[in-house]
Amino acid sequence: MKAIRLTTLQVRYVNKAFWRNPASAFFTFAFPLMFLVIFTALLGSGNVHLAGRTVKESTYYVAAMAAFAVITACYTNIAMTVTFQRDAGILKRIDGTPLPAWVYFAARVLHALFVAVLLVAITAAFGRVAYQAAVPSGVTLVHFLVMLVVGASSFCALGFAITTAVPNADAAPAIVNATVLPLLFLSGIFIPLGSNAPSWIVWIARVFPVRHFALGMQAGFLGTSFDWVDVVIVALWGVAGLLIAVRRFSWEPKA
Repeated sequence: MKAIRLTTLQVRYVNKAFWRNPASAFFTFAFPLMFLVIFTALLGSGNVHLAGRTVKESTYYVAAMAAFAVITACYTNIAMTVTFQRDAGILKRIDGTPLPAWVYFAARVLHALFVAVLLVAITAAFGRVAYQAAVPSGVTLVHFLVMLVVGASSFCALGFAITTAVPNADAAPAIVNATVLPLLFLSGIFIPLGSNAPSWIVWIARVFPVRHFALGMQAGFLGTSFDWVDVVIVALWGVAGLLIAVRRFSWEPKA
């Protein structure tokens, strides 16, 4: 009971800190919708052929931006925030308190999951109203929720892991964006991967978790086939990120 109470209190603290930075909170929620409108305005007039199905590009981008929203909330935001707090000495002070380390990590993950679910719900609702996009339901909804939870947790772990490679807060935006932006393009988030995509791009996309997470999200929104292999690959990347974070995470600023 004490552990649950501590985690709940820490989640409340993280949530308050998040909303007390209105600029950061606003753009966290605005970016997926902004990109959804931009991509559908520029590229959303045609159709996309996926696994024998033909879907509108506007509908495709609803699923893609939902995936992007989760990655932003769970990977980018955690990596940036934790690095800034480490350099500001906040993590060092937290480490000096009786708060167990796992409670801090659990609270971060739970808050990121809450933001991710909220972002996906807003993106799905906007897509439904603006583009008549389908929303997950029935068995599809169950598969969708499994991928959402596994994906969000894995990207949180990877967010903690990448902080071990960031030397200081000034370098955080460059390093974090450099590790995720190319994959967003190569994995079909920003630009659909058609049958004529170069084989090397397809190969790279299959190695990293972004593509597999995007496929799981597409299965929920677009009705494409759901593959549990995608869930397993995303989960394995999350386990790898967790192991790196456990072994190399630093509570103190790097020299």
